[in-house]
Parts: sequence; structure tokens; C-alpha cells
Amino acid sequence: MSLSFTNSITVQSRARALVPLCAGAGAYLFFLYVGDTLLQDSDSFWQIKIGQWILDHHALPYTDFYSFTRSGQPWISTSWLSQILYAITYAQWDWAGPVVVTALAIAASVAIFVYLLDAHLEIPRSVLFAMLAVLLSLHHILARPHILALPVMIAWVGVLMNAADRKVTPSWVWLPLMSLWANLHGGFVLGLALIGPMALEAIWTLDQPKQIRLLFRWFLFGLAAMLAACVTPYGWRTLLGATNILNLGELLSVISEWMPANFASFSAFEGAILGLIALGLFRGLTLSPPRILLILLFTWMGLTHVRSIEAFAFLVPLVLAKPLGEKSPLPQLAQDTEQGTGSPAARYVTVMGALMIAAAAWTSTSIYMSHHRFTFTMDQTPVAAVDLLQQRKAQRIFNAYQFGGYLISRDIPVFVDGRAELYGEKFVMDFFKAIEVKKLDNLTRLLEEHKIDATLLVADSPAAQVLDHIKGWKRLYADNIAVIHVRDDAAGAATPAKP
Repeated sequence: MSLSFTNSITVQSRARALVPLCAGAGAYLFFLYVGDTLLQDSDSFWQIKIGQWILDHHALPYTDFYSFTRSGQPWISTSWLSQILYAITYAQWDWAGPVVVTALAIAASVAIFVYLLDAHLEIPRSVLFAMLAVLLSLHHILARPHILALPVMIAWVGVLMNAADRKVTPSWVWLPLMSLWANLHGGFVLGLALIGPMALEAIWTLDQPKQIRLLFRWFLFGLAAMLAACVTPYGWRTLLGATNILNLGELLSVISEWMPANFASFSAFEGAILGLIALGLFRGLTLSPPRILLILLFTWMGLTHVRSIEAFAFLVPLVLAKPLGEKSPLPQLAQDTEQGTGSPAARYVTVMGALMIAAAAWTSTSIYMSHHRFTFTMDQTPVAAVDLLQQRKAQRIFNAYQFGGYLISRDIPVFVDGRAELYGEKFVMDFFKAIEVKKLDNLTRLLEEHKIDATLLVADSPAAQVLDHIKGWKRLYADNIAVIHVRDDAAGAATPAKP
């Protein structure tokens, strides 16, 4: 009987150790299958283009050379490492490369997330939280650098939260995580900002002398983390570059991913907030003020900018894991199981299981890629229109915001693109007002001020409709994606517009 019970614990310990890997593998296969949905943001084009430039020139950009409106202006790429990864994989496997890399990043995020929750919660709840986090983040899961940085963000917050739970300082061994994050994406500033609230959580219930000593050690860790964030080719400029996006003021309410959450119709995010309130009431959770501060911070971020909903989705459960676990502690068998994972036999089985999962994922990827060709969404790629503009040798094109990335990929200087921090609040706000034709003077002024010889706009945009009636301009081409206008004196042998 005793032997049977021991064997049962050993089997469960091995199975429990593989749960995060299995969850990650499931997420990977899902996003591989729906990989085309990852290719819906034209920023992916210029991210890859910059990565290719870095590889070709063995250098990093310090000025802009992709636009004609900001050419030569200071600009640095805070996502250079992600851009290189995307460029290498794109060169090898076309769009399948960025899809696979993005799917792997999501898989790593899910695996790390489940592993961290598993320390406090039973397996079903850990996996359920992971599924809900992915569901909430779906709108922003794209082949872009922020997804490659997502597993690093989760791991970093997990390290901070674990140290705060144990009333100790995070090990400095984990500082390279901050360096990696700073080279992958500018969102690393969130990781630095969270050190303060986590330190408060660590010292909250301690005696005053211990509070002072521990707070000082957290302060030193925070300084070290800030220095680690500067371990990039740009050094301290990385901190400035990453914070520039936060200084765009009114513009953040215009760019879709920086807009506040919209509750005009029911959404998954709205359901998550209501569920969070219901969970707290049902469980009768009593949280420390620092934990409440963290939850309010992540909720505020999600409400303020829709792109921050994934931070809410993945980080709030990490803050709640320990209090929830204390409300419903793991049964003794589960605790024995967790302890059993450290045995050599369990480690061997875990490694073998991981290798088998990796082999199965690689095989599935090869089979799927052999008969499926990943393609970018059509409404971001005005191929025919740009072909015509290149034939006409258009030099200064007034382009729609979402076409900027594609134009960069075609080596055509842009009026504007997704690098809003380069152009600044006033310039981009003037551009959007011109596109919406809130004042006709805005549109005509920009066209004349920048000596525009052709426009490339979304087919149904107000500016495209108005240009049909502005003297001196003529519609040259139109399809379901884009419309081109040129100056009348340059129209020459104009190609008739498609019906």
C-alpha cells in the first residue's frame, strides 16, 4: 500500500512538472494554426526592414532614413534585437518565420505563466488563468516585438513577486532578464516601475528595523536593474527612447492601440474586470495595500490603453496567486507531489517529456508549413497601387498611416508611419485631422507644405473623397484597398480608375 501510494505521488509529480510545457505546446500549435491572424499590423513590415538594415550594415540606426518628412532626425530603435530575429526568420522562411517566432514567444509566455501560478494554485486553475489571459490579449497578439518580450515580462514580474512573497530581495542573478527585455522592446520601463510597489509588498508586515534594511536592499536592486536596462548598444539612450512614446499627449487617444478601452459593447476585458470583482467578493480576499495598488495599476493601464490589456491579463493573476492559494491551499498530496519533482527520476522524465513535446511541435510545424503559405492581411498591403506609384516614379507620397510600413518595405520614403515618437504629437495630429478633413485647410496645407506629388490613401477615407473635388488634383487609380491622387499637371497619361 505504501509503495503504491509512493508510486502514485511520483507519477503525479512527473505529470505536474510537464503541465507548463504541455500548456505552452498547446498555445504554440494554436497560434501556428491561426498564424495569419498574427500578420495584421503594417508595423511588422518596418520592424523587419530595420532588422535587415542592422544585419546588412552591422550597425544600429541613430537617425531616420525611411521618411522624407523626418529624414536625418534623431531616432533609435529600442526593439533592435526583436527586429533582427524577425528579419532573420523572414529571410529564411518568408512570413512563416515571424509567425513561428511569435508563436514560440506566446508558448514560452504561457509555459512560464502556468509554472509561476502552479506554485500556489492547482493545475486546472493555473491553466484556466492562462487560457483567459491569452483570450484577453488576442487583439494585440501580433508579429511584433512586444510579443517577443512578453515571456521576459512575465518571468521578471514572477521573480519580483516571488521575492516579495518570501520577504526577501530578488536575486541579482535575474538582472540579465532586464537587459534582455531592454534589447527586445521598450516596454521594459514597466519592469523598472514595478520594483517600487513590489518592495512595499515585501516589507509590509515586517518590523521597522527589518523594513529599513530590506527596503535598502530593494533600492540597490532597483539601481542595479536600471543599470542592467542600459546594457544595450544605445546605453542610457535606451531609457530616453523608451519613454518618448509616453510624451505624445493627445495623439495616444487617436492611435488605435493606444486608445482607452471602449465599453460601448460587451468585451472580454469588461468581463474580466467584472469577474475580478466577483472573485474578490466570493472568496472574501483581503489583500495588502501594495497588492491592491498593483491590481489598480494594471487595471488602470488596461482601461487607459488597449495595448496594455495583456499586462492586466498576465500580471494580475500573478499578484493574486498567493492570496488565492491561501484561501484554498493545495491538498497534502499535491504538496508532496511538488516536492517529488526534485528527484533525479522525475527530472529525467521531465527532460525526456520536454524533448518529446519539442519534437512533436517541430514535426507539426514542418508538416503544416509544407502545405500552408502564411500571407499578410490584404488591407495593409496596397500592392497594385504601390506598383503604379513606382512606375510613375512618385517621390513625395502623402500616405495613409497604415500603409507606412508597407511603403518602407518597398524602399519608398514615407510621409508618416507607425513610429509616432519620431514624428511627434503635433505632426501626427495634424496628419490625422487632414485625413479626417475636419478642416479642409489642414489637408491642402500639408499637401503644399511638403510638396506632395501623389497621395496613397485608404479607399473610403474622407480625404480621398474630398481630393476628388479639389482643384489641381485628379484620381489616378482606385481599388478596394487604396486610392491614388496625383496633381493635374502631373497626371499625363492617367490610368483610368477602376470602378
